[in-house]
Amino acid sequence: MSASRPLRPSSPTAVDADRNDPVIERTRRWEAETLAPAVAKSPERKERFTTLGGIPVDRLYTPRSSRGSFDRIGFPGQPPFTRGVHPTMYRGRVWSMRMFSGFGTPEDTNRRFRYLLKHGESGLSIAFDDPTLYGLDADDNESLGEVGKCGVNVGSLDDMRRLLAGIPLADVTTSMTINAPANILWGMYLLAGSANRVPFARMGGTTQNDILKEYIAQKEFLYPPRHALRLVTDTIEFATRSTPQWNPVSISGYHIREAGSTAVQELAFTLADGRTYVAEAKKRGLDVDEFAPRLSFFFNSHNDFFEEVAKFRAARRIWAQVMRDEFGAKSERSMWLRFHTQTAGCSCTAQQPELNIVRTTVQALAGVLGGTQSLHTNSYDEAIQLPSEDAVRIALRTQQILAHESGVSESVDPFAGSYYVEWLTDTMEEDARRYFDRIDALGGVVAGIERGFFQREIQEASFRYQRAVESGEEKVVGVNAFTVDTPLKVPRLKITEEARRAQSRRLRALRSRRDASRHAAALDRLRKVAATEEKNTMPAVLEALQADATLGEIVRAFQEIFGSYRERSMY
Repeated sequence: MSASRPLRPSSPTAVDADRNDPVIERTRRWEAETLAPAVAKSPERKERFTTLGGIPVDRLYTPRSSRGSFDRIGFPGQPPFTRGVHPTMYRGRVWSMRMFSGFGTPEDTNRRFRYLLKHGESGLSIAFDDPTLYGLDADDNESLGEVGKCGVNVGSLDDMRRLLAGIPLADVTTSMTINAPANILWGMYLLAGSANRVPFARMGGTTQNDILKEYIAQKEFLYPPRHALRLVTDTIEFATRSTPQWNPVSISGYHIREAGSTAVQELAFTLADGRTYVAEAKKRGLDVDEFAPRLSFFFNSHNDFFEEVAKFRAARRIWAQVMRDEFGAKSERSMWLRFHTQTAGCSCTAQQPELNIVRTTVQALAGVLGGTQSLHTNSYDEAIQLPSEDAVRIALRTQQILAHESGVSESVDPFAGSYYVEWLTDTMEEDARRYFDRIDALGGVVAGIERGFFQREIQEASFRYQRAVESGEEKVVGVNAFTVDTPLKVPRLKITEEARRAQSRRLRALRSRRDASRHAAALDRLRKVAATEEKNTMPAVLEALQADATLGEIVRAFQEIFGSYRERSMY
């Protein structure tokens, strides 16, 4: 039977108040007269009812369940933005449909971009391969077997120009999932656009550039945390001055969730990272209302539909209050939590992969009803390979059906006032704020990373979930329940080693034709700027790229000054 919270008062005063509350009295009568006989005749399932994240769920919610008033919920487009940052939401414009794409050489991915734009995608999202994410050139020994396999390989300004050839950068916004070397790849993008006569100020898009979550979850870091945080702050400062339409950081909970966190942990750790970036930018001397409107967020949408909707609503409310009360933001735009959503890759299964279409639809619906500004839907073959064209098209069509056939875009925040959703939104906010207190007590996010706090919390949550799956307590359709024994019927997409050979040839040609003295002088200047805290590194990065320095060479120049980083063991 569900462990419902009893509606019992805690004091004589509360007893009197309850007796005068018609909702509480009617609930008690319902429990005695209707519920009890029904349960006696047909008992509820013998299990503990919780959200996917472990929050106990009551059988029934009433107007007395939520601890907030209407003022706390508010109206869309007004603080605290629980109901959305725009007053009309999708009645004005539907969310951006931004499919994450990248494989092989820049030319391979450029063709996929053109295919997606032709089929109705409204924004690009670049997936980079592991060598690029780790700041390695394609011909580095550590890149062997990985070039172009899980994303596109980009190692120079020349590569970025090929990747973006023929793409109207003045009209299409681009999201780049890149973190440790984000400043370098962003520099490539800006210079590639500039060469096509698109000024920095007209280019719109987002660099993920969220290095803190790399130490917490994804582990693609290059430098010690405090030096890496300095480079992120450099990009925020440079973007504030030079690229008014670019979001320099997409504060990302997606990878925290993919690493095994709960929804509350994703919410709390992501917003804690955001607080850190804002604090560092203010230390740099930037006015919060000058840079905060260009910060964005990136969340996971997992299987527990209502938990995800409540998470998104709670995130907006918490962020608005943090920006106003903690950082003194005056502009409402500074209080907006604008976010991109991606459906949960970790929920996709190799068993019965066609079922992932259903999972993705449920997760995408939660993102939309939670008020996302842009959305990526995973392809059904995600657990098996890089997505095929057919799988990508189905994933995109899923969004288009939601937008144009389902009716979910007609009303703003239609779950507002739901007794359950409002209670769950309140609960997730309170749990997230408890995490804030714990993080602050440790000395902040960087101190928490260095002490292994976040890593341990996620590991423990991940272990609990895996144990529940293995015991059968948590059912995964097609994996530990409702299984079939049939061969896979998925069209295969194979990336050969030709991508590495082609990219390596290009790097050799680039090194042979560049001006050696200009190249050396640019990298020397980069080292000197990195060695002082007083200068922004972005101009030196741009100069090095224009001198045909490769990604790996620029990263090594930074590492000569900052050093590299090895994570302490958490076991």
